[in-house]
Amino acid sequence: MDSKTLLVAAIDFGTTFSGYAFSTTADYKDNPLRIHSNQAWVAGGASLLSLKTPTCLLLDKHENLVSFGYEAENTYSDITLEGKEADFYYFQRFKMKLYENSELSKTTVVEDVTGKTLNALDVFAKSISALKTHLMGTLKNMGTSITPIEIKWVLTVPAIWSDTAKQFMRSAAVQAGIPGKQLKIALEPEAASLYCQHLPLDKLTGSEPGFSVTKTGTKYMVIDLGGGTADITVHEKLDGGKLKELYKASGGSCGGTAVDSKFVHSAFIQVVGTPVMTELAERFPGSYLDLYREFETVKRTVTPEKEGKVNMTIPIVGINTIMAEEGETFKDALADSTVAGKISLLGDKLRIDAEMVKEVFFGEVIKDIVKHLKDILGRPETNGVSILLLVGGFSDSPMVQAAIRKAFPDKRVIIPSEAGLSVLKGAVIYGHKPDTIDSRIVRYTYGVRIVPDFNTMKHRNDKKCQISGKDRCLDVFSSFMQAGTSVPVHHQKLCSYSTTTPCQESMMLKIYQSTEESPEYTDDDCCKLLGEMEIKVPNPSNEDRDLLVVYDFGDTELTVTAVETESKTPCVADFKLL
Repeated sequence: MDSKTLLVAAIDFGTTFSGYAFSTTADYKDNPLRIHSNQAWVAGGASLLSLKTPTCLLLDKHENLVSFGYEAENTYSDITLEGKEADFYYFQRFKMKLYENSELSKTTVVEDVTGKTLNALDVFAKSISALKTHLMGTLKNMGTSITPIEIKWVLTVPAIWSDTAKQFMRSAAVQAGIPGKQLKIALEPEAASLYCQHLPLDKLTGSEPGFSVTKTGTKYMVIDLGGGTADITVHEKLDGGKLKELYKASGGSCGGTAVDSKFVHSAFIQVVGTPVMTELAERFPGSYLDLYREFETVKRTVTPEKEGKVNMTIPIVGINTIMAEEGETFKDALADSTVAGKISLLGDKLRIDAEMVKEVFFGEVIKDIVKHLKDILGRPETNGVSILLLVGGFSDSPMVQAAIRKAFPDKRVIIPSEAGLSVLKGAVIYGHKPDTIDSRIVRYTYGVRIVPDFNTMKHRNDKKCQISGKDRCLDVFSSFMQAGTSVPVHHQKLCSYSTTTPCQESMMLKIYQSTEESPEYTDDDCCKLLGEMEIKVPNPSNEDRDLLVVYDFGDTELTVTAVETESKTPCVADFKLL
């Protein structure tokens, strides 16, 4: 920790909800759990009171920030009632864009609720800036005079995100005014794991006397179920309070919003069709948002024991206005649909069979989660795991908790109090002591594209080319780190590369990653271009020059530096993932 750092502030940028928390260095030394989180988010309704605020961003037509969170929701509802939504941009649930987009770049765009697009980096940066501004306002109201330069900032991301997505979030944070040198990227399940290390027994539902995740040798799985993703890692507690990752972070898009998607597709689109839903979002965005709000509330109340009907209010006026143009009503369409026997309408109340909610809306999503957990627990690396820690907002669902307990009767399922804040508060702890994570498992094989001398015994003929009169082989994958390798924090891998032409002023390294352990060529299907690194060659000459490239693994982000081998002169190197 820098001696100038007086406070650690963490921002948890979630798919559905976001928030921040902080603690001073003095507080941490006295009690690591003395963490302050904002208690003053003003919710739209009492049933949605939260220590976080919705990840919703409202901009005016000039792309200036109007509001964020609950305030954005409420303001946009008023705007839609006045019919002025064309003059604004309203974004919600846009974080998953970074997980779903394999071609992420600085030019990537994201759609608002009406289909209008803006640059994604700008949207993320403005959202982070809104949270940062709110945090600084809270500190000011508390009477502190701490400045941003005295703060160590931590930004959380899913552990299953790509290196490119992590750099995207770093770029957005820097654009939002957070100094890059004072920013740490924290992996969400790791942060939650750190938080649970400090909790007393009475804050861990499912624990018993004598239980502890802090005992040396304990092996446990952290299951972070958020709005967008299920993010899973496996840890072993080491001596000295350290944690070792036993199996590479994994997961998928089976968070809480996947249940929302099942609801929309299996209930609404089955009745009215996609065009009506699209038009509802465009013409009555307030009603469209109310539909999701209402389901968010209902979703939290469904239990495995629920019988009869699940009732929820729907924006019937807006839906019928659209459908009337085709001479139909929602009630008529419902009667003719395939779900007529399971869903009924009474006034503006949709009444859905509880079994349909449990089996159709929750069923497949929960099955995906359980299957993934079984796959991981079946690996030899996870042998001895006896505890499942459930964290994240979606883990509060009684449906999820019951399914995991049923699927793994031999495991102890532990749920910390305020499971939705585990990541956020753990990120603060991580900011104070990032070296708690002793080692991590590398998720991909990393390598560069090289053009070595052609070898008839190992290279394909179609890859043969001539450079400066020499037979060379194109697109060879030169691996410098294999998937599945356990590496300590700040593990460095040194690789030497040579220039290929006389007086070469710079070397361009194309860095690739692969899901396979030993890919042959960079254009194999299993390979993907991660980024490019341009290295300036000091004092170019006619002779071949050797450059030493240092890849720093084991931290939450991959960093790369370079030096000229003979003179040890540092090279100007620019590593671009976006």
